[in-house]
Amino acid sequence: MTTTQVLRYTVGAIGVALTGLGAWLVAVEPDPWGVLVWLAGAVVLHDGILAPLVLAVGLLLVARSQRGLWRGALIVAGSVVLVTLPLLVRPGEPPNASALPLPYARNLVIVLAAVAVATLAVSLVRRGRQPVRRWRERRQRRTATGD
Repeated sequence: MTTTQVLRYTVGAIGVALTGLGAWLVAVEPDPWGVLVWLAGAVVLHDGILAPLVLAVGLLLVARSQRGLWRGALIVAGSVVLVTLPLLVRPGEPPNASALPLPYARNLVIVLAAVAVATLAVSLVRRGRQPVRRWRERRQRRTATGD
């Protein structure tokens, strides 16, 4: 048995054990159907809405050379929104006064703006380097051909 096979079986066994642990935790939950509905909703939200939306916007926004950068920015922005949104849309007062000690809505907008500005800056720097790269390639071809 190779090292890769041992690693593959070990990771697979850990995955099966964690799946069993998760199933056991759901089974001992006072309301297991509520947890299962929540999990199904999370899968539908992620696989049916979020992931295709991020990919579609990535295809529409940018040229082929910049697609990965913008997709990464959208994944970061979506993750930040998914972490923050439950705190923002929860009805009523938080059970713990320290749960929302800061203005999360304002901070979410600031973080999303920072992600957008950083992504735009990297995109512009990459775009600015392309003419220099093309010029170097042409110069190298001329030197190689003796022009």
